[in-house]
Amino acid sequence: MRQAALNSRNMLLLGVLLLSACGFHLRGLDSLPFKSLYLQNSGAATLAREVQLSLKSNGVTVLASPEGAEGSLELMSEHSEKRILSLSGNGRVREYQLIFRAVFRIRAAGEELWGETQTIEQRRDYTFNDAQTLAKEAEEARLYKDMRSDAVREIMRRVSVLNKQRPAAQESKDNETSSPTPSKEPVDK
Repeated sequence: MRQAALNSRNMLLLGVLLLSACGFHLRGLDSLPFKSLYLQNSGAATLAREVQLSLKSNGVTVLASPEGAEGSLELMSEHSEKRILSLSGNGRVREYQLIFRAVFRIRAAGEELWGETQTIEQRRDYTFNDAQTLAKEAEEARLYKDMRSDAVREIMRRVSVLNKQRPAAQESKDNETSSPTPSKEPVDK
């Protein structure tokens, strides 16, 4: 009995060592390239709470005003929709499609203009049964919650990528302005 417990413990330890040796790590974001962000909520209160929690868990300070922030994120809207996908022979709903849409835009610190408006859309299908109405309502609520969480992760990825691209673009723009320009004097022919 004691030998079996020792063998299973050794196997578990071996499995953990193999996973760590192959580079396995849990899904998540690398550290974000900014330390502070202004989060403007223009109609997506629930989404804003989740984005704020995600930013804080990634070490970003969410500021109450754009002054001092390294960037701004405006959550313009979030929208949930439910469509009928299929009906049974006697006209009862058998499948629904749930759609969650989040619209946002980003502005880097020191820039007057916002970036282009971006939309994230999540879709989920689920079967419906009149005999299980309460269970299906709970499933629908869970699916909407999962879609919102997926949208938050996608927003975080897009904010991270856009902010990483901005310094490279700014550096190339600075190099263009600092390099000598050819003179515009007329050339004699």
